[in-house]
Amino acid sequence: MKKMTCRQLGGACDLEFHGNTFEEIAEESKKHGMEMFRLGEEDHLKAMEAMKELMTDKEAMEKWYEAKKKEFEELDEI
Repeated sequence: MKKMTCRQLGGACDLEFHGNTFEEIAEESKKHGMEMFRLGEEDHLKAMEAMKELMTDKEAMEKWYEAKKKEFEELDEI
């Protein structure tokens, strides 16, 4: 199992997500983001706006995803 933080994934806090795969961590991050959106948490909303901008460029989004996946793969097991 490995861990990444919200901030490592482009978010606004140091909440840790745990998973055996990057996809598991991404799913936890998504749930957290949805909750922060529901709560209207300002710092997370700003981070989401930046991610939304990134998503408008498919190539840039794919590069971001691959870079984060590689970062996950290089992490030590916890």
